[in-house]
Amino acid sequence: MANHQAKNYEGSRGAAQRYIDFYPTDEDAAYAQYLLALSYYDQIDEVGRDQGLTFQALQSLRTVIEVYPDSEYATSAILKFDLAFDHLAGKEMEIGRYYLRRGHYTSAISRFRVVVEDFQTTSHTAEALHRLVEAYLSLGLTQEAQTAGAILGHNYQSTDWYEDSYKLLTSQGLKLKDRGNNWLSQIYRQSIKGRWL
Repeated sequence: MANHQAKNYEGSRGAAQRYIDFYPTDEDAAYAQYLLALSYYDQIDEVGRDQGLTFQALQSLRTVIEVYPDSEYATSAILKFDLAFDHLAGKEMEIGRYYLRRGHYTSAISRFRVVVEDFQTTSHTAEALHRLVEAYLSLGLTQEAQTAGAILGHNYQSTDWYEDSYKLLTSQGLKLKDRGNNWLSQIYRQSIKGRWL
């Protein structure tokens, strides 16, 4: 604990890991695992930096949640896990926006797709869908843009992202509906129509 408070995260990790190694079933093992997770979590930096510590924090927090689910640290670990997970989605969004601003639409689409497929429970999904609408329209791929808009309209209709996508699509005479047979159509059919392929 003293190492962690002094921001000696490496020393804190070492001490916590030694305790877990020697006393894995002790009642304080959950606390040691939680401190180990915090030693990574408290170092999570800006979204623009390398996210290696975020991944390590997620792994350590998951251990607290799965190995010590009844401990007093599990609830806090779940909250921190969700925040760290959201942080990773934010990193993907930052890179995607960078590509979108520079007209590298396919690179932007691949980043926004990661958010929609792998980080759908985060706060970034609605924006990712809107950015997909923008990028697909820029490439002239109207079916993909319409499908992204349809998912956005079904799941995030009360957001500004939906309103922006609605205006963007309807200004070009397009509707927000599932079109074609692409990766977004599969998500649409699975999540909205309940048809699992």
